[in-house]
Amino acid sequence: MSEAFIIDAVRTAGARKGGRLSGWHPADLAASVLDALVARTGIDPAVIDDVIMGCVGQAGEQSNNIARNAVLASRLPESVPATSIDRQCGSSQQALHFAAQAVMAGSMDVVIAAGVESMTRVPMGLPATLPFKHGFGSYMSPAMQARYPNVQFSQFVGAEMLAIKYELTKDELDDYALRSHQRASEATRGAYFGAEILPLSLRTTEGAATDEVHSTDEGIRFDATREGIGAVKLLQEGGRHSAATASQICDGAAAVLVVNERGLKFLGASAKPLARVHQMTVLGHDPVIMLEAPIPATPVALHKAGLRMDDIDLFEINEAFASVPLAWLKATGADPARLNASGGAIALGHPLGASGAKLMTTLVHALRRTGKRYGMQSMCEGGGLANVTIVERL
Repeated sequence: MSEAFIIDAVRTAGARKGGRLSGWHPADLAASVLDALVARTGIDPAVIDDVIMGCVGQAGEQSNNIARNAVLASRLPESVPATSIDRQCGSSQQALHFAAQAVMAGSMDVVIAAGVESMTRVPMGLPATLPFKHGFGSYMSPAMQARYPNVQFSQFVGAEMLAIKYELTKDELDDYALRSHQRASEATRGAYFGAEILPLSLRTTEGAATDEVHSTDEGIRFDATREGIGAVKLLQEGGRHSAATASQICDGAAAVLVVNERGLKFLGASAKPLARVHQMTVLGHDPVIMLEAPIPATPVALHKAGLRMDDIDLFEINEAFASVPLAWLKATGADPARLNASGGAIALGHPLGASGAKLMTTLVHALRRTGKRYGMQSMCEGGGLANVTIVERL
């Protein structure tokens, strides 16, 4: 079987809802990272076999196969196909899995795995709430309701359930949020993200380019304090999470170029991959607590990879809520210093369908920058799912 190599990965800097990327149509935003990936690697775009793109809010400006629309908005030729993936927050991590599986199988040689989400222009939940509002029903079928009576699947409820189950206090959640901002601030000031971020010009509401450039993650609070975080209103009465200990709504896009040995030949003899995809796992778990799945999925991935927890040098566990990485740390016994070393979604933002490719972009560049060998990424996902990807720096 062929290997799957990551040649390069690029992302936009995250932007707040209504913030510095709000003038970008999501198809154009996704096209920007596709074009950047081609320009950075020198790959002939005509040899790209497919573009697989994650997106959660596939409605409005992100409807009608956003992946293909991004290709048509890019400089890639019309011959390049594309398809859109929805595995909720793990959508573009699953896009990477599909891309790696395709090149490993030999059915394709060059694939771009990507993700995009404009949470400004397509608000979270719109594909479900808009049809329901107009009388077109709910995703909860009668059979689902019979199996889960009187259950409302909610990430907010799941986050609180996770905090209770793993005995995480509000103070621990607040401490973790501060650490996320501190690490993201340090990474930004140290130019750790320089190799991965694509600077983009701001656009007006009409889509016209301006002279101002967006190149720094907008959600980082460089002056964050423990007192300030602790004072933020709780998301629900009697709960433990606040907006300060939840991931930030975010606009963004990211893309990863994946090839096999034949694909490497298209890049020339001087091409050197950033990493090799070592192992891919996906697991279903309890859809009510919803956010716990990375915990049981982690040992499954390690066992299949023939690795131990101590073999992994860097972890990227998506900070959907502070309880997710903290519960994962408690359950796995991983070294906290190796977890989200440059901050996470609490500080950097969580652009839903783009987050999987975004985290992988950060992970492979961090492995290269630090000279470490193995990295692991996992996401909690709606429906009680989790993807786990282990990569090896080359």
